[in-house]
Amino acid sequence: MDIRKQTALEIGQRIKNKEISCPEVTKIYLDAIEKEDKDINSYVCVEVEAALKQAEEVQKKIDKGEFISPLAGVPIAVKDNVCIRGGTTTSASKMLEKFKPPYTATVIEKLVDAGAVIIGKTNMDEFAMGGSTETSYFGITRNPWDLNRVPGGSSGGSSAAVSAELAPYSLASDTGGSIRQPSTFTNLTGIKPSFGSVSRYGVMAYSSSLDQVGVIGRNARDCAVSLSIISGPDIKDSTSIMKDQFDFCDLMKSKDTTKDMKGMRIGLPTNYFEKGLSGSIKDEILKAADDLKSMGAVIEEFEIPLIEYAVPAFYIIACAEASSNFGRFDGIKYGYRSEEAKSVEEIYVKSRTEGFGTEVKRRLMLGSFVLSSGYFDAYYKKALQVRTKIKEAFEGAFSKCDIIMSPVSPTLPFKIGEKIDDPLAMYMADIYNVSTNLIGVPSIALPCGFGDDDMPVGMQFIGNNFSENKLLATAFAYQDNTDHHLKRPSTIGGGEYERDSKSIKGGGQ
Repeated sequence: MDIRKQTALEIGQRIKNKEISCPEVTKIYLDAIEKEDKDINSYVCVEVEAALKQAEEVQKKIDKGEFISPLAGVPIAVKDNVCIRGGTTTSASKMLEKFKPPYTATVIEKLVDAGAVIIGKTNMDEFAMGGSTETSYFGITRNPWDLNRVPGGSSGGSSAAVSAELAPYSLASDTGGSIRQPSTFTNLTGIKPSFGSVSRYGVMAYSSSLDQVGVIGRNARDCAVSLSIISGPDIKDSTSIMKDQFDFCDLMKSKDTTKDMKGMRIGLPTNYFEKGLSGSIKDEILKAADDLKSMGAVIEEFEIPLIEYAVPAFYIIACAEASSNFGRFDGIKYGYRSEEAKSVEEIYVKSRTEGFGTEVKRRLMLGSFVLSSGYFDAYYKKALQVRTKIKEAFEGAFSKCDIIMSPVSPTLPFKIGEKIDDPLAMYMADIYNVSTNLIGVPSIALPCGFGDDDMPVGMQFIGNNFSENKLLATAFAYQDNTDHHLKRPSTIGGGEYERDSKSIKGGGQ
């Protein structure tokens, strides 16, 4: 039995059945990370002693019958913008290279209470600003499916770790596709839940009205169980609006998921499949639509208006909120302080100049510009109005269908260095994802085939607010009748790939 080939739920069941202990599972993953992560660079830090100690404590409680969670004893990787007291949380930035938060994020507390074992913090685009995990201060992360390609971003470390079998599942955040795009690029399943369903307390803010915490796993069932654990109310988060945690028990017990597809109305937005979308991606998604139709779903074509305005509206709002949020990084309160600074003004300027990478500076400058006097009404206010119009467009769509089916990325995983110097091309790669963050609705990305060079292709299901049950029911049915999500990259454990100075140093640093 190769425990690393198992899903998170399967590992949890083996621990419960006493086929293997939690410390044994944890050590298997820690040893694998030490041996195999050198080429991939999916982890920023791995707390070996702390993880093994936690595993021992969890096992004692499991033996006493204190844990009933199906994921008790299962290791998890955590994106490095989620705070854990006592350890470093860097958000992959020089600005926070040595920061040790005095508090723990609510999502981490819930996972620990359920018996999860934290094995390490994963690499990411600096402060979640990027779509390829090339902007990290700690170097790029490589895609296990092809070590010359990116794993997506900003949660590329979280997806690469699971894809390379260096973690059973992982915690990540999504501001404009940062869970779904890396999941797609690495042949995994990732869910971005409804805004307000999962606490953001202790998660470093990029854009407060867009950020959402979610999960990346091998399949939809792993995502469902972990989402039910981390969801629910939190008095420490003013945007938390759920009264109870998600309950997917009935859904998980269903023995015939195909029956849930009978009469399910799935909308296919025709304007999502026009210019700019890779032909192989379009073909695989349309094949998936036919598969769902054969299960009893009703596929309805329609058009979602204003899609061309989603990306500019998103980046104006996201950068404006980032500009406000990042005012705290001044070289005085906490974080990096320049040793060259001789005055208060120099502390501000030099610390931010030296502490932030190129992409972060670009977005903060854009945010400050659109919030400045004379430009607020021309840009930021209009972006908010567009946001409202996009929300109305999706509400109209959901009056006609139960869920919307769409691409995740217009392209297959691209080569390292291919887009890092072209910000507009990188931003436009988010075209199918940002709308869901703008209006706060849930979405789940899952594998649906393979394109050129055998690179993974993914699709996403988008639902109305708090319709996670419908999304997961559809994902369960699809994955129960297909095998795309079962395939693993051939490069696990090593492989030949090009090494060049730019990719090794990591993009725009």
